[in-house]
Amino acid sequence: MPWSNQNGGGGWKGGGNGGGPWGQPPRGGGPFGGGGGGGGNQPPDLEELLRRGQDKLKRMLPGGGGGGGASEDGIGPRGLAIGAALAAIVWLATGIYTVQEGNLGVETVFGKVTNITGSGLRYNWPAPIGSVLTEQVQSVREITIGMRDADPSGRAPRPIANRDESLMLTGDENIVDIDFKVQWSIKVDPITSVADYLYNLPPQQEATVKAVAESAMREVVGKSDIQRVLTDDRARIEQSVRELMQKTLDEYRAGISVGLVQMQKVDPPQQVVDAFRDVQAARADAERIQNEAHSYANKIVPEARGEAARVIEAATGYKTRTVEEAKGQANRFLKVLEEYKKAPEVTRERLYLETMERVMNGMDKVIVDGAGPGVVPYLPLDRMQRPAQPANKSGAMQ
Repeated sequence: MPWSNQNGGGGWKGGGNGGGPWGQPPRGGGPFGGGGGGGGNQPPDLEELLRRGQDKLKRMLPGGGGGGGASEDGIGPRGLAIGAALAAIVWLATGIYTVQEGNLGVETVFGKVTNITGSGLRYNWPAPIGSVLTEQVQSVREITIGMRDADPSGRAPRPIANRDESLMLTGDENIVDIDFKVQWSIKVDPITSVADYLYNLPPQQEATVKAVAESAMREVVGKSDIQRVLTDDRARIEQSVRELMQKTLDEYRAGISVGLVQMQKVDPPQQVVDAFRDVQAARADAERIQNEAHSYANKIVPEARGEAARVIEAATGYKTRTVEEAKGQANRFLKVLEEYKKAPEVTRERLYLETMERVMNGMDKVIVDGAGPGVVPYLPLDRMQRPAQPANKSGAMQ
């Protein structure tokens, strides 16, 4: 041992007088034994402790007990080699890992992604050469903007509105209060997206998604009028926000897929909500009245058009009938004219008789042309007692 002194004694027990390195041998038996008399509270023999430790190590290693070229006071080269091999085996065994079902493992060597593994028992170089991160890729995650979790103390069991997130400015310079949620997941196509998720935005992936969602919603709402935001433009806004979020996250190479953007509550600010409701009611009444007017117009206009068509058709029929009658009368006159030229006296008499017949048709009168000796005056007393007959539509008496 290196603790030999000049007196030729080995270690602390060497020397002519049996002293230690300080000229006095240790006395008394400690917990590890030791010779000599004296008190039992003397310090232990340090050399003896070191030697016993070496003996135990030799017995644990193969070829212990002085074999394999070991020196008297230490472990030989063979023992050191075996110990190093055992340590290397234990170190390499730490590279074994397990990937749970539904997860993916990302292997790195010297900080560079080398492989992405599925579920099962896997192996990668152990630290500090390599490392492995696993992530659940089948779950759908959800965040809510405009609402924060309930008070942990239990005073507010329901979610609390977060006005810093929910109040937004519209394109017509109005303020609207919007609460919405976003559902997202880790991309699995391409499979390298899980590495982008783990290494491009760590460890604030959820915070990044929330910030991108809020920014996209503010941008889309800032280009819309408040009336459309409050009524019939929600579906378009949700689709636009989802597309803008996906585009932004793809530019970040975040490895995230946005599945759904849903607006849960869209209201004007609480301070003016009553006035907005009055305006909405007035607009609803205006729309109702307009719809009723359109309905009345849709009913009246076709009826008027039908009546106009009927009048036009009647006028056309009257026109056709009158023209045809006039043509018939003209043709009859021409025929009478031809006959008149052939026999004027006869034709004139015939025309006179036909005219008188047509004028006096239905009249209860007897007309005698001239008073001859054979005519006796007649007074119809029986008919004079009859009540007067009402006139017909043409004005003639029945």
